[in-house]
Amino acid sequence: MMNATLPHYDVIIIGAGSIGTPTALYLSKAGFKTLVLDAGPSVGQGSNKKAIGGIRATHSDPAKVRLCLRSIEIFSNWQQEYGDDIEWYKGGYMFVAYREQEEKTLKDLVEKQRALGLNIQWHDSAEIRQIVPDLNPNGCIGGTFSPDDGNASPLLAIHSFYTHALDRGAVFHFNEPATALVIRGGRVVGVKTPAGEYGADVVINAAGAWADQIGQLAGITIPVRPDSHEAAITEPVARFFDPMIVDIRPAPGSSNFYFYQHLTGQIIFCITPSPNIWGFDTRETSEFLPMVSRRMVEVMPRLRNIRVRRTWRGLYPMTPDGYPIIDWTREVSGFLQAVGTCGQGFMLAPGLAELLTRMVSKQTTPEDDEVLRYTSLYRDFGQQELLK
Repeated sequence: MMNATLPHYDVIIIGAGSIGTPTALYLSKAGFKTLVLDAGPSVGQGSNKKAIGGIRATHSDPAKVRLCLRSIEIFSNWQQEYGDDIEWYKGGYMFVAYREQEEKTLKDLVEKQRALGLNIQWHDSAEIRQIVPDLNPNGCIGGTFSPDDGNASPLLAIHSFYTHALDRGAVFHFNEPATALVIRGGRVVGVKTPAGEYGADVVINAAGAWADQIGQLAGITIPVRPDSHEAAITEPVARFFDPMIVDIRPAPGSSNFYFYQHLTGQIIFCITPSPNIWGFDTRETSEFLPMVSRRMVEVMPRLRNIRVRRTWRGLYPMTPDGYPIIDWTREVSGFLQAVGTCGQGFMLAPGLAELLTRMVSKQTTPEDDEVLRYTSLYRDFGQQELLK
């Protein structure tokens, strides 16, 4: 079948991960003939299966707040609408402050977040420990709590997105990487793979950590670099707290860390490395567990005797400013970027998938246009997301 001309699709999505798979579902529901290409053997074999499952609208970026508010609405109603249990749990997110620097950052953001529709409040030390009694009171100033945030299983969710996309006619080709884009007259008209060539009116780059490699197929630099993050999971224990706990204090080896108790009882946790660990290496390290354990036990001493079962390492597709890139390329028309989600692809996915569908169908709303101003490929990348 080498060099054979294969069918034409309305949309080809490159990447069957956190973004590409739900986008295939929503495009197919809207009537678009959709093909998803992925180099992996099955759905979600890149960064999705390394995600820890947090879903929050608690961001400093208005675009991510709005997209994730919609995602939370979709995730929270998923079982009722589609009949699939994705282990959604509305435990909330709590950003704790043990120093005046973090107190000021969090308090300054609260009013902006509330203005965007986020249900969030600042709580003093006594109030926050009523919500999570096992927090270490020593030095605790307080924190923010957004009760409508939560978590779900990335594996169950992407499988559900996948099966419902198939039901609606989406086509998935695994073990079939995109090797070239077909461009004529300044417009993308297809994608080449080892199996041949597929025609397309629109091509969506949803390749996660590999986004720039796909951009280079069109001669376009996509400012996304993979950054390795490690995570772990403990044995299951009886539930004793609900929110995802986030400590944004920098410390040697990490700029922040976060942990939560899953619906099934395990504690799942992760750090943001400092300095960044650039590249595609996903081998676990010996430094991670001692580093993050000290930080976690400091914030919640009760964790001390819980046994860790497994560690792993995944890739965060980072942009220079921590905001995603959702935009049409100017150099090649019909080439849509949905990349640079900075480790938040899972939580952004359903809301972003709906937005991409409106972009393809040319039915964006004024609110969409506001979101897209923040996510332009051609923006000044000099600012920084404060809660990445």
